Amino acid sequence: MAEEAPKTTTTATTQEVEAKEEVVVTDVSPADKTDTSVPVEKDTEEPKPESEPEKKPVEETPETEVSKPSGDEKIPESDEDGAKTVEAIEETVVAVAATEKKASTEEEATKEEASPPLQPEEVSIWGVPLLADERSDVILLKFLRARDFKVKDAFTMIKNTIRWRKEFKIDELLEEDLGDDLEKAVYMHGFDKEGHPVCYNIYGEFQNKELYKKTFSDEEKRHKFLRWRIQFLEKSIRKLDFNPGGICTIVQVNDLKNSPGPGKWELRQATKQALDLLQDNYPEFVAKQVFINVPWWYLAVNRMISPFLTQRTKSKFVFAGPSKSAETLLRYIAPEQLPVKYGGLSKDGEFGITDAVTEITVKPAAKHTVEFPVTENCLLSWELRVIGWDVSYGAEFVPSSEGSYTVIIQKARKVASSEDPVLCSNYKIGEPGKVVLTIDNSSSKKKKLLYRLKTKPTSSD
Repeated sequence: MAEEAPKTTTTATTQEVEAKEEVVVTDVSPADKTDTSVPVEKDTEEPKPESEPEKKPVEETPETEVSKPSGDEKIPESDEDGAKTVEAIEETVVAVAATEKKASTEEEATKEEASPPLQPEEVSIWGVPLLADERSDVILLKFLRARDFKVKDAFTMIKNTIRWRKEFKIDELLEEDLGDDLEKAVYMHGFDKEGHPVCYNIYGEFQNKELYKKTFSDEEKRHKFLRWRIQFLEKSIRKLDFNPGGICTIVQVNDLKNSPGPGKWELRQATKQALDLLQDNYPEFVAKQVFINVPWWYLAVNRMISPFLTQRTKSKFVFAGPSKSAETLLRYIAPEQLPVKYGGLSKDGEFGITDAVTEITVKPAAKHTVEFPVTENCLLSWELRVIGWDVSYGAEFVPSSEGSYTVIIQKARKVASSEDPVLCSNYKIGEPGKVVLTIDNSSSKKKKLLYRLKTKPTSSD
């Protein structure tokens, strides 16, 4: 009679494994009393019959330990069966795990093949779909230049800009009505000599206490100002030409006349917030930064920060005091495009920005004449100004016929600097001749003369 297996040993026969659809196993050891369950499918590799036992040494592992008998001690048959069963179960579990892992991998691969590839999200910046046409090259080049052509840094900047535009809700912002209280403080007007649109920032408008309080008195109002400023810039940018070779930058003119000064911390804070956003999210949109009517304290501050600016940035900055502001602007902007208040001839009236202006420099203690020959009946109109005036001006019509008399249109008189900056005149001409304008500069300084004219045919009386 076979020796009865000790109760403290867990055993299982091969027949019992075959009879069950599930085999119960985890940390199996002959000395274990407690079983934990791992399901094993029926169609996995079956253990070999007991009649043909596989004589395989049992490895000693932390999970499975089989104690060896000492001396001539006989191994109980039930213990042999238990050891064989453990080996069979271990092999089965390993096989099942490998099969399941392979099946899982194949299933995931099948799903990946079956599911359609994710379409990239279409992203647009300033109305230009990125990577959709050649305009994208111009956009991407701006980010590269802003990061000194370091591709990784430029790519990070683009990602941050796209994220910020979503958070700031730029598309919705473009449709918002934020009022027109600031239309005199910031506005677009004309183009420079290279075709860049020009934006004027008039800081003196904030001397108006009511406007200042309405715009900067608390955080909510300053945030609204910031949204208005970004909205204004977005609308201006969308008028630019992003095609290769097109004009895609703006000239900024900053008028500091009557600026509130450094004591207005609310204005400084709002301006700093705006500048930070512009630097981070609007790269390479400034063709030139021209500061006019600059007070002494601003020049002092600029000298302090100038060493920390890159040469590329400093090359875009131009500063001019009150006496040099008009002269400086006329270096970059044609007189017909420059507003009258800044030394040009651009204003509402008979002449427009398409009517070209002639510029003449009148030397000190010199006289200059301008002649308009006329061969047919017409109405001759002209605009004229001398920057800073303080010169004598006169106009007359000289007929071509020897028997005719000269007609005084404007008797020569001294024009003070406080008078209207632009003189507009016209004269109806009924015979061939010429209109002569005379500028007498008796001062010790050279003067800039600007004028233009046009004729309109008239019927003879």
